[in-house]
Amino acid sequence: MTPSNPDAPVFALVAGEASGDNLGAALMEALRARVPGARFVGVAGPRMRAAGCEVLADSEELAVMGLTEILRHLPRLLRLRRRLRAAFVERRPDVFIGIDAPEFNLGLAGQLKASGLRTVQYVSPQVWAWRQGRVQGIGRACDLVLCLLPFEPAFYSAHGVAARFVGHPLADQFPLHPDRGAARAELGLAQDAPVLAILPGSRLGEVSRLGADFAGAAVWLASHLPGLRFVAPMATARTRACFEAQWQKAAPGVEVLWLDGRARVAMAAADAVLVASGTATLETLLSKRPMVVAYRLGAITAQLIRRLGLVKVPYFSQPNLLLGRRAVVELLQEQVTPAALGRAVLDLLEDDSTRGGLEAEFLRVHESLRVGGAARAADAVLELAGMTAGDR
Repeated sequence: MTPSNPDAPVFALVAGEASGDNLGAALMEALRARVPGARFVGVAGPRMRAAGCEVLADSEELAVMGLTEILRHLPRLLRLRRRLRAAFVERRPDVFIGIDAPEFNLGLAGQLKASGLRTVQYVSPQVWAWRQGRVQGIGRACDLVLCLLPFEPAFYSAHGVAARFVGHPLADQFPLHPDRGAARAELGLAQDAPVLAILPGSRLGEVSRLGADFAGAAVWLASHLPGLRFVAPMATARTRACFEAQWQKAAPGVEVLWLDGRARVAMAAADAVLVASGTATLETLLSKRPMVVAYRLGAITAQLIRRLGLVKVPYFSQPNLLLGRRAVVELLQEQVTPAALGRAVLDLLEDDSTRGGLEAEFLRVHESLRVGGAARAADAVLELAGMTAGDR
């Protein structure tokens, strides 16, 4: 941080992985537009770093998922949390903002709130979907929850927890009507070729669990739909290396266009998307592309969730949750096989009516989420801090 203005307001942010980095960067820009002297410090990825965040650790350090994976990384994560707590307590930021990564951020927020700091959780954990008992702990840890989805604040209100719908910043970043032709021209894809974008996840654990079946689905599809083009935009060098190795083993004769990042261009160019559950499903919806969604946890984690009855909703993908019905195909755990994935994708590619109906529904959802999310989030943070635009 720049030492020339020690009285400038300071915001501490901890963002988990690529999606959190995107949200954090947009929030930083919105806060700086309102409070030009604002400074930022915390856990960040490349976008937040470029926006001027002083980086204490990289977002990729929080890119773990599932109960068993978190347990394996627990000693390292606890050390990082202690280090961040000490740094933030010493610097006394005006507000601490945990961005997604609730397993990490809520514990840190609770410690910081006990130290007298204001705390915000930006992106509600899916507490309404599973382990609903967590809501009281969230209320104790956070002064405010900023919700991206319109149905979430009512759940928190019923439990006496302050929450506000701010919309989803991603909805502001995607055009309402994506240009498929321009995207294909940018990627060198024929305008009349069928195209499938394949996104096996942004985290290494996701790719390691889903990649082989996604590659196997490409083999199945290539045999049933000759001429189908495959595009694989990868979030990081590590996930690309993992998926490339899986592809070479499972689909050595199937041509694929590899991309470093550029997922939005790949989605816009595609006729359909095969995607791991997560933020990418919302990005696919915002791209107005039909999709098949897959999700696979580690075996022990999945078994625990099933035995304890922790899941409280009938769907796991964001498009289905937002639409309130099973609009897109979801395949979970042992349902994820190359043939099942391939058949579901082929059904989409061969059904113009279904694709057209989904695109219209996705447009309506996009419009409901496109409410200036980063600006609303910034206003809520400043209100909590007792600031107004122009404070320095």
